[in-house]
Amino acid sequence: MQYYAPTAPLLVVSLLPIASAIKCYQCSTSEDPKGKDLCGAYRYFDTSKNTPVDCLGEQAVALGTFCYKRLQQSPRGFIWDGRWRSVERRCAQVSERGINWGCDWGYDLQGVYWEECYCAEDGCNGSPTLMSTARILFSLCLLPLLWLAIQPM
Repeated sequence: MQYYAPTAPLLVVSLLPIASAIKCYQCSTSEDPKGKDLCGAYRYFDTSKNTPVDCLGEQAVALGTFCYKRLQQSPRGFIWDGRWRSVERRCAQVSERGINWGCDWGYDLQGVYWEECYCAEDGCNGSPTLMSTARILFSLCLLPLLWLAIQPM
């Protein structure tokens, strides 16, 4: 038994799963060529034209363990009347607000709407559904309250 004692830690370490970095989409509306919408600010984000990057690799703009998506939209007008939108997708660390899965939103002092989403699955910041899912869940939580409100006493 004494001959096998030094090999026990090596055996345990060899059985541990090998960790790999998360892969996230990386783009920004500010880097899109003029007249192009490669990051999905106005049109559907085409994941077939964008490749996720390894968040601990050399290509990552920011190293991280989460994927990040930020949307900003100007306060006035309609999109076809000059309202602007911008999108940024990249790797990220834990957010300043402490959110590591899900979305947060608000308005800055100039009235610009912003939405930040964090997720921890490969390519999850390429999906438009993360915030939509939160809205659906919120709506489903409100349905029982609305049902109770319309019931006669």
